[in-house]
Amino acid sequence: MIKEIHNKLVNKEITAAELIKGYFQIIAEKDNQIKAFLNLTKNSALEQAEKIDEKIKQGKEINILEGIPYAIKDNMLVKGVKTTAGSKILENYTASFDATVIKKLKEKGAILLGKTNMDEFAMGSSTENSAFFTTKNPHDLERVPGGSSGGSAAAVASKMSVFALGSDTGGSIRQPAGFCGVVGFKPSYGTVSRYGLIAMASSLDIIGPFTENVEDAEIVFKSIAGKDTMDSTSQDISVATNKTQNIQNTVFGLPKEYFQEGLDDKIKETIEGVIEKIKSQGATIKEVSLPSTSYALPCYYIIMPAEVSSNLARFDGIRYSSINDYSNLHDIYFKTRGKGFGEEVRRRIVLGTHVLSSGYYDAYYKKAQQVRRLIAKEFNEVFKEVDFLITPTSPTFPFKIGEKADDPLSMYLSDIFTVGANIAGIPAINLPCGEEDNLPINMQIIGPYLSDFSLLNISKTIENIIS
Repeated sequence: MIKEIHNKLVNKEITAAELIKGYFQIIAEKDNQIKAFLNLTKNSALEQAEKIDEKIKQGKEINILEGIPYAIKDNMLVKGVKTTAGSKILENYTASFDATVIKKLKEKGAILLGKTNMDEFAMGSSTENSAFFTTKNPHDLERVPGGSSGGSAAAVASKMSVFALGSDTGGSIRQPAGFCGVVGFKPSYGTVSRYGLIAMASSLDIIGPFTENVEDAEIVFKSIAGKDTMDSTSQDISVATNKTQNIQNTVFGLPKEYFQEGLDDKIKETIEGVIEKIKSQGATIKEVSLPSTSYALPCYYIIMPAEVSSNLARFDGIRYSSINDYSNLHDIYFKTRGKGFGEEVRRRIVLGTHVLSSGYYDAYYKKAQQVRRLIAKEFNEVFKEVDFLITPTSPTFPFKIGEKADDPLSMYLSDIFTVGANIAGIPAINLPCGEEDNLPINMQIIGPYLSDFSLLNISKTIENIIS
């Protein structure tokens, strides 16, 4: 898709201005129903497109992403553009600087179409927790697009954007990508700078792309990856360090804990069909075990709220509040945080504050960190036996809007197959592999730490086998 558009621009079959106007036209036709975008950056996009057209006219070379339209989840800062993180507390906040990923995409010449809707502060699995409106699934407008990056997934799935960026803390790229039937890639922790990403859980957050195919995800990832002096956890990742594997000499592991009770029969059957196709191409399939899988979700829901509690303490009403009717500091805190944060955000702050409190820290937070190390160790051990793991992305098809809104625990279970990769910091990708009643079926491929390009490479092969 990206290469195809790039070639059309270079060969002057289409101008960048025509391309961008075309995408805004598609948004105008579709987004009043889907509601993927929170705001559009129409003027700056068209100005940038005209500059690129002038560059092409002069015979200058353009980057692979130059002129390519994209969307971005509204928890990443774009200088001069409103950034809300899907929350009323930041309803009128305009970013004063660019996130590193935005800076890199600007340098590459990609054109931002707008900011996409999300669960408030990235807390949710359905995009129903946005303070503004609920995004709909393009395949069925009565269903959720997944979350928390539901707007980005829906924008790509409905062809309102060539690619989009999201953030993944426990599955927030892969799960909505799965529900919307697009590719969603969660890189290894630290390979993409978090500078300018509004923090949710800093030891788990990672930025990654939504695309129509794996090749596009690889192009975008190459453009945003790398060390950044503004993020001490970031690091370089070289394409050269990742081995290119033929399907014939690749060993895929099937963790038995991911294919048990609770997984929809049709999803299981479809993934098993894909596994048979991969096997017929010469790959080796091996059943493996990750015994601590059942602890991944409870471990995640202790560590993540603890970091949420700490990170969201900065929203205290002193800098970002629109509250004017107060008489003391106590008033500012209660009116800002009480009215500004939604129910799910408040729930996670309370939970996080509790597990960090005196008397409970050792029993909950410290224990969760020990379990985290155990889960990471089990992944490391399994990757001594196999090259990659194949699992479902989500246990169910996209659920209906409102279906799980009053049952937080049921909603949290949507992330049961995705949180493990975040806890271990390893790369994982969602691949569409079929459909049932017009709803997408998806699978997840997980790789060892820093095997990102190998994972993308083998995913391209599997994508071709599926199609």
